[in-house]
Amino acid sequence: ILEKMRLYLIKKLLPDLEDRRKFHEKFASSTSFHGVQNIVQTQSKARRALWLLIVIGGLAIVIWQICSRFIYYFSWPTTTTVVVQYVENVKFPAVTFCNMNRFQAHAVSNLKAIFIIWNIVSAILQKFSMDDKYFQELNYFLLGNQNFSIKDFTRENGFYLNSSTLLECDFFGKPCYPQDFEHIFTEYGNCFTFNHNDLSARRVSLSGRGLHLLFDVQQDKFTDEPTLGYTDAGITFVVHSPQELPRFDGLGLLTPVGTHAQVAIRQLKSIIQEYPWGECKPDIKLRYHKIYSTNGCLLECKARYIQDWCGCLPFILPGNGTECDLLKFYKCVYPAVYDIEIKGLCTVGTHNSTCPTPCEETDYPTTVTYANFGGENAIKYFSTKLNKSPEYIRQNLVRIEIKYHDLSYKITQQQKALTISELLADVGGQLGLFCGASMISIIELLEYIFTNFCWMCIFLLLKAPEMPQWNNPSQNQSTHKEKKKGIQEC
Repeated sequence: ILEKMRLYLIKKLLPDLEDRRKFHEKFASSTSFHGVQNIVQTQSKARRALWLLIVIGGLAIVIWQICSRFIYYFSWPTTTTVVVQYVENVKFPAVTFCNMNRFQAHAVSNLKAIFIIWNIVSAILQKFSMDDKYFQELNYFLLGNQNFSIKDFTRENGFYLNSSTLLECDFFGKPCYPQDFEHIFTEYGNCFTFNHNDLSARRVSLSGRGLHLLFDVQQDKFTDEPTLGYTDAGITFVVHSPQELPRFDGLGLLTPVGTHAQVAIRQLKSIIQEYPWGECKPDIKLRYHKIYSTNGCLLECKARYIQDWCGCLPFILPGNGTECDLLKFYKCVYPAVYDIEIKGLCTVGTHNSTCPTPCEETDYPTTVTYANFGGENAIKYFSTKLNKSPEYIRQNLVRIEIKYHDLSYKITQQQKALTISELLADVGGQLGLFCGASMISIIELLEYIFTNFCWMCIFLLLKAPEMPQWNNPSQNQSTHKEKKKGIQEC
């Protein structure tokens, strides 16, 4: 069998030396690589050497340029484009309002521990360190109120929104009511969100018009820290996407009493490239939020760890677990949150963190201007209307107007600085400029190399040592017996 293979390779696949020489000359004279023909066909040695240097130099430059383009491509470069899009109407964002005095004064006048407990609860959202001097007082309260629910207490005795605290509400020329606001728990206790359902009807088609509100913070009824008095008085609010939870840590806008705040907002959409060009991961989904956001992901991450460690879930976090009681908050939840932050179990930012950057998010940058609320005639009008003194009007009323600066939104988009098609175009351009080559030339070269490689392999096979001829075992045995018999006879 091996002998037949050798004969076949010699006769069919391996041409003689003359045919191989003609094949090399034909390739050199017909290839589309510019310059190679001049090397082969010219008779002058000097001209041949010159063209050889030119071709080698062109190849060196091409290799250098192609390597640099590939290095640049695998550095995953990006560019950022900013586009301002003008529209006929634009969706109005959600706005969450909170009273800076969280609790009703009569409910917490003798319960200083409520503020300590609530600080422990809000530490889940915002880092808070508690002094050791509060521990003993908190322990006494926990021992005597094991079935106490801070969630129910806050809902019943925190800030409320009704016709007495929301004096005026107008959205784009139409009245709105406390029923249009949804209750939500934040670090400020009871808060209320307008436009929480992202209704399609809540759009604005004129700049300078939007949401107009007049609050009565009722300083005499609400407080925050009994021993310190009324620490702050006014309304804090945050503008956010209707599908996201509000974030007050460093993002809330403060409006003190006796002021008129005009808030001009813009809509900013950011589109981030996925890894490795950017830091986002498009396949990440949240369980309890419609859209992905780093804040929502961080809350769900904390909820998972706390539920695993403590067997319960704080009401301020998303999920369907059993609500944590006061003892669990004090003995397990607060240390667990501290442990999560120290060990970095829930991280935000880069692609390999627990909560990477979202691939698309909408922010609402704001510009706020303030003025004193009402002139003398306005103070008299509200004093008569509310049956309150002018001093009460100045110390309790807050007017807030939120409107779009103009009917446009800005899109900041991160794009790939070099795509696959652009990389191929760069490589083709370098090949064409310095070598006059194209994809057809590359295929010709690969065919030439492959043919020579096959000839080399066949040549090496033919030069291999011959295999020994093996006969049938029966023939070997008979031959062995005959030899043995002949030796005996001899």
